[in-house]
Amino acid sequence: MRDVAQMSIEGTSLAERLALAREAAPEDVRSPSILRLLAETQAVIEPFRRLGRHIDIQPAEQPRKVMLLPGFGTHPIRMRYMARQLERAGHKVKRWGMGFNLGPTPENFAILEQRLLDLHDRYGEPVVLVGWSLGGLFARELAKRHPEAVAKVITMGSPFSGSPRANNAWRIYQFVTGHSVETPPVSQDVSGKPPVPTIAFWSARDGIVSPRSSCGRQGERDRAVALRCTHIGFAYSEESILAVLRELEVS
Repeated sequence: MRDVAQMSIEGTSLAERLALAREAAPEDVRSPSILRLLAETQAVIEPFRRLGRHIDIQPAEQPRKVMLLPGFGTHPIRMRYMARQLERAGHKVKRWGMGFNLGPTPENFAILEQRLLDLHDRYGEPVVLVGWSLGGLFARELAKRHPEAVAKVITMGSPFSGSPRANNAWRIYQFVTGHSVETPPVSQDVSGKPPVPTIAFWSARDGIVSPRSSCGRQGERDRAVALRCTHIGFAYSEESILAVLRELEVS
């Protein structure tokens, strides 16, 4: 029997994954502080906060077709609360068509491309892509490949700018995916702006992704919108939901 450290998981051995996870962080790259990271734990009480919350949702003037793309290591169910609020406004909201987001591969990206094209064909109009964290990188890449099928890209705390190690998740990302954050198997031009309206939500309170990475530079997105939520809060906070609703009204 082979040593467990030599066992292969989708082409990459456990030993190789551990080595990726143990790589040293660049000295000139800053991730959010430990205090910001600890603040992300407030997400565990979010379901209780919702019990007394009522978001004032106004009917959409121009209902859209929307696809929500979850963050790394999360399931689409984590965005269900947001989906319900967008649907209250009259938008048609669809999942990304896969389960947990465990990183990009040529295979799962092909599934996602087909999902987008099917939605475009079914409804006869471009789809708005709302991507949380890593889901936003998927959204940007989809829009580069199929701009005719995408009306707009909204990223929420997505690390598309600067160093891909300017966050507190790159080590676990490398362990799970088996590849370096600097050499993803789908595209390495993550900062290149898609040829559609591209809006970047970012927050100075983000405890996982550097605000500079999710805000981006001029030319990497069309507009940047500053929020005050945590990284996990992008998926459920009232502020984030209302910001998405406002963007859906802008052509």
